[in-house]
Parts: sequence; structure tokens; C-alpha cells
Amino acid sequence: MSLTELREQVYEANLKLVDYGLVTLTWGNVSGIDRTEGLVVIKPSGIDYDVMTPDDMVVIDMEGKPVEGKWRPSSDTPTHLELYKAFPEIGGIAHTHSNFATIFAQAEMEIPCFGTTHADHFYGNIPLTRVLTKSEVQEAYERFTGSVIIERFANIDPLNVPGVLVASHAPFAWGKTSDEAVKNSFVLERVAEMALGTLSLKPNCEPIENYVLDKHYFRKHGTSAYYGQLKNN
Repeated sequence: MSLTELREQVYEANLKLVDYGLVTLTWGNVSGIDRTEGLVVIKPSGIDYDVMTPDDMVVIDMEGKPVEGKWRPSSDTPTHLELYKAFPEIGGIAHTHSNFATIFAQAEMEIPCFGTTHADHFYGNIPLTRVLTKSEVQEAYERFTGSVIIERFANIDPLNVPGVLVASHAPFAWGKTSDEAVKNSFVLERVAEMALGTLSLKPNCEPIENYVLDKHYFRKHGTSAYYGQLKNN
């Protein structure tokens, strides 16, 4: 994929945040990475979605230095870069302040896997990071936001659970492309809404049985998946 194509893909993915109702004002951003060139394309900071164009996307290197673009990149850029460095399988990242997922983040609660809708997309609970320390916030807030996510995923495959809640903050999600990252953000928001409704009806509800989780997740993911149609070679 050329850099021009990646700019277009990231631009379209950012607009989908609006289409899916995942952002208010400019509270969100999507990025994509060209791993061959070591370049990241990301939304510019504070630019309204309704006036943005593909040319407004900012290109940076893996150290955050600008390569192309007339705007400053998203203020969350250091978080994105930390995740790209730690999770080499991912190709896109989305950050939102979507309502229901952010409610769980502010309450400092994981999103339990209560049912098969959740299990189809995330292999278990949506994890929660620890709260950043005062020194971390003061020294390099966005970079340490990435660090606490990476720390939380020490024993979790980021492709099996492509999303996280940053305590007191909001969700991040990722995927193999920027478009997939946005889709995972959308699913994360929907399962957060379902989980909050479930807890309101039954506060002591237990998560789904592991054998049901395994069945639903692995019928869609992995070498034994059988959901959907076979792809042509």
C-alpha cells in the first residue's frame, strides 16, 4: 500500500468514528502504520471531522517526528506509537470517548463477557489498566498511557482482545488495519452498553461459561474458524 493509499484509508476510518456515533466534537482519532517504511499516518489534533480531507492526515516516523503534513498530529500520538512498537501484529489504532465504554473506564471496571455477542469478538473481558501515577502524568502523560496498556497486556494476546479501557480515561482499540480498529471500537462500545444494561437488571450476573466463550470466539477466529464464507486463494 502506498502512503497516499494509507492516508486515504486512515481518513476514511476517522470519518467512520462519526458515522458509528463513537465521537463527540473532536474526541477521538485513528491511525494506521506502514511497517515497511516505519511511518504512521494519524488524524491531526483538534481538526473537525466535517472539514477534514485526506491531505490533512499527518505522517510521522516511529519517534513522532513529522514527515509530511501541515498540522500537528493528534495529542494521543505517543500512545499510538508505544502500541505499534509493542504489538507488531497490529496495523491500525482507534481511540474514542464513546459513552458506555468510557463509563466503565471512569468507574475503573473491566467489561465482563456476559454473552455470545461479546464472545464473538473479544476472547474474554475487556481489560482495564491501572491508574497512572502523578509522576507518569507529569513526565509524559500520553507515552505512559501506552505503557500502562502494554503492561496490562503482559499475558494477553492483543489480537484476541483488541481493545482496552484506560482507567479514568476511555477506550483504545486496534486491528490489522485502521478500518478494523474502528470496527473493534464499535463492537467494544456495543458490548459495554449491553454489559451496563445486564448489570442494571442483575448486578450479580456471572460471566459466560468458558466453553461457550471458546465456541463462539474460535468459530470466528483462528485456524479452525468456520463462520462466514471461504476466501478465494
